[in-house]
Amino acid sequence: MGTVIFDLDGTLADTSADLIAAANAAMIQLGHKPQLVAGQDDATAFRGGRAMLTLSLERLNFDGLAAEVERGYPLLLEAYGEAIDVHTTLYPGAIKAVEALKAQGFKVGICTNKPEGLAVKLMDRLGVSHHFASLIGADTLPTRKPDPAPYVASVEQAGGQVARSLLVGDTITDRTTARAAGVPSVLVTFGPLGMDVAKMEPEALLHDYSDLPGLVTKLLGATEIS
Repeated sequence: MGTVIFDLDGTLADTSADLIAAANAAMIQLGHKPQLVAGQDDATAFRGGRAMLTLSLERLNFDGLAAEVERGYPLLLEAYGEAIDVHTTLYPGAIKAVEALKAQGFKVGICTNKPEGLAVKLMDRLGVSHHFASLIGADTLPTRKPDPAPYVASVEQAGGQVARSLLVGDTITDRTTARAAGVPSVLVTFGPLGMDVAKMEPEALLHDYSDLPGLVTKLLGATEIS
């Protein structure tokens, strides 16, 4: 049984505006002026909370940056949890592609560097949790992507085998994770990095979710429904 594992932020859903709002709220609580702009800093948002706080503080030339990032991170998570789906939307065709994969006999799951609780909450709010057979977050295991362990766990939790799986993502973290696990990667081109993801040399590029079932069949072969 083939398995397709999805990243969440920047792959299944555009969460950038809500993430940026949370980072700016954390900065205000820390006593700083908010620094991030939705639409301009989306690529940083998809790299996670600490990346957003680091960029914000770098723009202020703040001394003691690392400690301030750690002080702000829990504030960011709290703000994000309180307003997790204000602007977030699933990418067009994402769930239709997931349904098509399942109809062809593929297992589907999620491996994200978003904390598990927040990932579950977001998927529930979006009403799509039932589509996925697994969800492994940043804190589910002792390690997170690009360590391959969370990816392996997401495949196995979905009932699949790593040797017959692939990862759909949007960043170098996803590309590195797939390489470490010895599986193909498919990187989306509709995120903030656009066609620049081609430089990461994934096994395939995804321009539109309608193309995903065909790409998966090409990379993993046909899967019989049992």
